Amino acid sequence: MLHLANSLNFNLPSNNLNKGLSFSLFKVEILSGLTVALALVPEAIAFAFVAGVAPLSGLYAAFIVGLITAVFGGRPGMISGATGALAVVMVSLVMDHGAEYLFATVVLMGVLQLIAGALKLGKFIRMVPESVMLGFVNGLAIVIGISQLSQFKIADETGNMVWISGDVLIYSIVFVLLTMFIIWFLPKLTKIVPSTLAAILFTTILVTALNIDIPSVGDLASVKGGLPEFSIPSIPYNFETLKIIFPYAFILATIGLIESLLTLNLVGEITNKRGGASQECLAQGLANSVTGFFGGMGGCAMIGQSMINVRSGGRTRIAGIAAALFLLMFILYTSKYIEMIPIAALVGVMFIVVIGTFAWSSIKFLMVVPRTDAFVTVLVTIVTVLEDLAVAVIVGVIVSALVYAWKTASRIRAIERPSKSDKGAKVYEIEGPLFFSSANSFLELFNPSKDPKVVIIDFAKSRVIDQSALKAIEDVAQKYDSFGKKIKLRHLSQDCHKLLSKTGQLIVDNKNDPKYSLAVDYGVNLKIFNK
Repeated sequence: MLHLANSLNFNLPSNNLNKGLSFSLFKVEILSGLTVALALVPEAIAFAFVAGVAPLSGLYAAFIVGLITAVFGGRPGMISGATGALAVVMVSLVMDHGAEYLFATVVLMGVLQLIAGALKLGKFIRMVPESVMLGFVNGLAIVIGISQLSQFKIADETGNMVWISGDVLIYSIVFVLLTMFIIWFLPKLTKIVPSTLAAILFTTILVTALNIDIPSVGDLASVKGGLPEFSIPSIPYNFETLKIIFPYAFILATIGLIESLLTLNLVGEITNKRGGASQECLAQGLANSVTGFFGGMGGCAMIGQSMINVRSGGRTRIAGIAAALFLLMFILYTSKYIEMIPIAALVGVMFIVVIGTFAWSSIKFLMVVPRTDAFVTVLVTIVTVLEDLAVAVIVGVIVSALVYAWKTASRIRAIERPSKSDKGAKVYEIEGPLFFSSANSFLELFNPSKDPKVVIIDFAKSRVIDQSALKAIEDVAQKYDSFGKKIKLRHLSQDCHKLLSKTGQLIVDNKNDPKYSLAVDYGVNLKIFNK
């Protein structure tokens, strides 16, 4: 993970948390929250369109999920809201059954995430290898970049989305580049104001002053609305409804937690924070459970917005809370000003996020790390772009596990020597873990037809791990038994002894082994697995 954190070279401000709560810190956090809120608006609207619900549904989700997770989440600095990864799953549910079913699904999604948090399932995110993390970050950066291209489309007379052209396209590209330049160059002059916020404000003022006609936030949809109102989803509450919404809720909960926990790890590496996985699961669950009752489309952690926040100096919960409250203020009071922001300015912000998010150093690492790790990184990147994050991470973890199992299986071996304690006996000193992947290689280590009457298998440098290992031991014993020979097991670790005793495979001499001892040689009972 350290390589990944180093690769995200955002020229981050120094960590101000050790200075305590001061006016300077408070100002940085508030301005960072404002920057995030401005960038949240078009994304929340766009994701609402993707899901097939009203724009305010996306904005309410961004406000409620963002506020609750900022207060109770597992990592200060993270930003949550409506996301594209969830929206693409929601669209078929909304098309087939309507928005009310979606709101009920979001509530159930939150309940499942609360259960995951209560069971502390978030700790399993530790099983995600570095190669998968790199692929996730790179793939998500590409997805964010590609998604910005859709902002250069407008509806024609027939309602179809077509690419902008002519002067509008040229001006849009110019202002995208101008925004990116300001974000890159301003920190070299001053850090009083977050460069992202300054770029958005300057570009908006310039476009308005020069009366340049390019798409703005208001062209997407109106941001104006009232306070979200509590409402119980209007659906039949029966088993048939549960059959409809549960599969969607499970998939959404899984995707939401995976994206949130990976973002949590990523932000943690940048801000030097650890832990909080289970707390984040609980926060996401609470946020989505509440959101569903207020007409929100649900959400999860947003890596792009989290990177904007961290890049702007946001390190505490203040920034996340401020972002949510600013978003609500936009909806209630300042919608006409927010709708003036050029889409090109926000696209420029997101392109900077893409450049900063992509782990450029991973390209160099592909040439030096093991080929299997390089393959996993590329695979996860491609699957993230073509499918979605959850599928990509699951595929990456499975492939990594299979590669590990294959490599480990190839390492099992045995050193053969005459026994020093049992005259005429032969000892096989096993090295490497014995489990499903290495079981066949383990069987090939022995030569029952040529070995002496007594063979001792020494597990001092090995471990018996699973059922395949237990059966492999019995298979070896049975082969020797067919030649009228016996095997003994020596130097079993305590967990191996317990495992073999539980299955009844060990022949224990009560005089020699009233209590477990490493020094005792054990016989093997046959016909436990080979009945």
